[in-house]
Amino acid sequence: MYRGGIIINPEFSHGTAGWAMFGKGAIEVRLSRTKNSFMVAHNRKRPMDSFSQKVRLEKGKFYAFSAWIQVNEGSETVSVIFGTGDGEFVPGGSIVAEQGCWSLLKGGIAANSSSTVDVLFESKNTSKEIWVDNVALQPFSKKQWRFHQDERIEKVRKSRVRFQITYANKRRIGVRGAKVFVKQTKPGFPFGCGMNFHILESTDYQNWFASRFRFTTFTNAMKWYSTEEKQGQENYTIADAMVKFAQDNDISIRGHNVFWDDPKYQPDWVKTLSPEDLRIAAERRINSVVSRYAGELIAWDVVNENLHFRFFEDNLGENASSIYYSTAYKLDPTPRMFLNEYNTIEYCGDEKVSPGNYIKRLEEIFCYPGNEDIPPGIGVQGHFGPGQPNLAYMRSSLEILATTGVPIWLTEVSVEPGVNQAQYLEEILREAYSHPAVEGIIMFAGPAYAGFNTTALADINFNNTPAGDVVDNLIEEWKCRDIEACTDGGGFFSTSLLHGDYEITLIDPATNCSSTSRFEVTRDSSGRTFHFQIG
Repeated sequence: MYRGGIIINPEFSHGTAGWAMFGKGAIEVRLSRTKNSFMVAHNRKRPMDSFSQKVRLEKGKFYAFSAWIQVNEGSETVSVIFGTGDGEFVPGGSIVAEQGCWSLLKGGIAANSSSTVDVLFESKNTSKEIWVDNVALQPFSKKQWRFHQDERIEKVRKSRVRFQITYANKRRIGVRGAKVFVKQTKPGFPFGCGMNFHILESTDYQNWFASRFRFTTFTNAMKWYSTEEKQGQENYTIADAMVKFAQDNDISIRGHNVFWDDPKYQPDWVKTLSPEDLRIAAERRINSVVSRYAGELIAWDVVNENLHFRFFEDNLGENASSIYYSTAYKLDPTPRMFLNEYNTIEYCGDEKVSPGNYIKRLEEIFCYPGNEDIPPGIGVQGHFGPGQPNLAYMRSSLEILATTGVPIWLTEVSVEPGVNQAQYLEEILREAYSHPAVEGIIMFAGPAYAGFNTTALADINFNNTPAGDVVDNLIEEWKCRDIEACTDGGGFFSTSLLHGDYEITLIDPATNCSSTSRFEVTRDSSGRTFHFQIG
């Protein structure tokens, strides 16, 4: 990619020129049966024993990385590492490499300072040889990165459409000079916000939320520890009231969650159950919560953080989570069933949840016998720290996840407080919105009144914070402005529209009579002609 970018000798066609041994071991260039050159690190003693190249990074730039990776036997996780002069080693992405098959490692780094770094590779199993080919590291200024985002938004979130207005009693005769008014009634891209029980206590919170968002996730109200604090005593009072508020205000709900695989977040009484008693209690739980809200949710996070934790697997067997996805689908086949995890797009140093390992777990769950027809969803939480987000890694992770063809949602976006919190939140939201595989964004953010202190969008008096201004501006930007136009001689009018639901009002130039219709623009609408009649 990018002809190697700033990497010298990226295809190893000039032997080891530009590359050096890093650590102990040996490196050499080999030829495949088709005479293709690739680099090999062997006789390795430590995980980072490999080969490296020094490159200069410039502060404020994003660097997109890619390379094709293979190992000499079996399979093994291989990472790209950026080694700084002060002894810090920053992970830039990883892939589960296999014998006999080249796998694409994609990642990147955000340069927080101008410095020279070593680009090298790591594999914790030192008995494996690391094979590498076609290395690339391409720099982008923030201006270039934003240009690419805007370019993709135009392509991915809009469709060029045409309208033809004809007389109802004069077949196929176009209305010349008809006045056309187009108004978007609902954006097509789901952009929402987390909600908690404080919504039931404050009309200010209710008004703040309902005036902005049409999609939500309850941060805690549907979780097991909230609905059954004491064994056998279910209480859905808060969750039910929140569902009613959402439905009364045309707000769609993501269910969060049926189970949480983290031992720490089980109801206290669950932690002491025997495996058999746990099985009975879990069966009662899933039947209760999924049946209760059947037909009312657009998604379920069925087993939350299933790659990081194993509470149900350790107590009920390796297929416990797969079985729960099956059960949830049988109880309510309407919601999309999500695998919801953190650190997959926001932090490249957590190998457990790397895009490759995420896909592997997704396949294990949805290829389990009987689960093939379940509509899967990729849920990546998006909890970012206070520093510059690594948008290069985020983009590469989304691209890898997108190869599954499964819809991706950012489900819990937050940015820790810092000097540039609002700016970083905007960069993350734009990056997600510009990616064609991302089909929705939910922020775990909100007013300080409701305890959203990590990413507060409004203070306790519901006045916007800088982060709140960012969100409000994006809501407006991602809505289509009202359009006024006139048809040409053939009764045609063309424009580019953001995806969503629309209302079109037509005024006959001869009689001044008007008519109003509704239509929807989707990704599949590009090039379509909508036909409407007046008179």
